[in-house]
Formats: sequence, C-alpha cells, structure tokens
Amino acid sequence: MMDDTKIREWNEQFRNRDSKEIIAYFLNHFKDKIAFSTSLGPEDQVITHMISQIDPKANIFTLDTGRVFPETYDLMDRTNKKLKVNIRVYFPDAAEVEEMVEKKGINLFYDSIENRKECCNIRKIKPLMRATKGLDAWITGLRREQSITRKDLQWVEQDDNNNLLKINPLAHWTEQDVWDYIAEHKVPVNALHKKGFASIGCQPCTRAIAAGEDVRAGRWWWENPETKECGLHKR
Repeated sequence: MMDDTKIREWNEQFRNRDSKEIIAYFLNHFKDKIAFSTSLGPEDQVITHMISQIDPKANIFTLDTGRVFPETYDLMDRTNKKLKVNIRVYFPDAAEVEEMVEKKGINLFYDSIENRKECCNIRKIKPLMRATKGLDAWITGLRREQSITRKDLQWVEQDDNNNLLKINPLAHWTEQDVWDYIAEHKVPVNALHKKGFASIGCQPCTRAIAAGEDVRAGRWWWENPETKECGLHKR
C-alpha cells in the first residue's frame, strides 16, 4: 500500500500538469508493474492514443464479459491496427458463468441488484484480479463529471478494493474535452456513440440515452444512480 503522504504529494504535483505527462511519469515510474485497463469508451480511447505515443508496448488490457456489443469487438480490432498497440483480453471463468446461469438464468441481473453484482463479479471483477496480479498500479479513464459516485475523484488514489495505486489522468476533463481530443487526433471510437450510446458496457445492461440525460444514465438504467458501479471502481 502506498503511503498517504506520497499520494498527496503526487496529487499536488500533477494538479496543473498535462494528462499525457501524468501517464508518461507513471509508466516510467512503475515500468512493468503498471497497466492500463480499457473499456474502449471515449475516455479510454484517449488514454490509449496517448500511451501509443509514449510506449505502444505498454501493458493495455480489457475485460471481455461475453456479453459485449459486436461494435466493441470491431473497435478493439481497429484500435490495435491504427494505434499499433496490442490490447490483451481477459475472459471470465467459463465454469463459473455456466453455474451462475444454470442457477439464476441468463439475464439474472434484471431481477435484483444482488444478482447484477454477482454477474459483474464473475464476468468483471475476477478477471480484473487476474489481469492486475503482480501489478503495483493501474491507469483508468475515470472522470469526476461522469457520475455522482466519482465527483471526488483524484489524479492518484489508493485503490483498497484491488490493493493497487489508481492513476486517473483524465479526472478533471469534461466530456467536451474528451470529444475535442478525439476529433483533433482522429481517435477511433465505438460506432454506437452515433446512435445515442454514451457509456457502453455489456449489451443487456446498456441503452442509448436521450438528450439532456446523464452520461451514465444508460448503464443499469433500472437502478438508482448511487448503485451504478460494477465493482471495478467501487467508491
């Protein structure tokens, strides 16, 4: 666990620094003990682009739950080819998925928050634990503006859930900042964004949003805003 004093020093150090500088610093500081976890959303595509310019061989991984959109697979392929990176894919344990579905049904997550969290745990949390085993830190595309659960997000945080240091280089970015960067650098994005999908996760748990809705309104839309985390970034 990183010392709280050092974390505060880093947050002060990077308060007015460029996000690419933050990424470069921690990739160099932790070397092979840090990875970037991408969900292939707009923010993560921005970070992937930055990493491709710093060190295209850096450890980038994603979690394939088995329920993602076809457009997400297409984006992964386009990203690897255009940015010259290699996104490593982690899958859930097949036996655990089979047992869960046999006991509670294929769409168990609609029945209760407990069921939804169990599904997220098997399809996301456990693969994340394998992906981050042996690491000291991970980079995420989280932003304060995304949801009520992320409003106090810092550039550097201690992730007690995963026993890692969490680096959030886009913590202070607005949604407009993200799309401006994507347009300027011609970063590939998910085709579903043009169909009203803002935050894209698993197909049965994601819907398009209407104008004026919160950016994460389409994720687990049947739940209250305070519960809309899968556990990867529990706050």
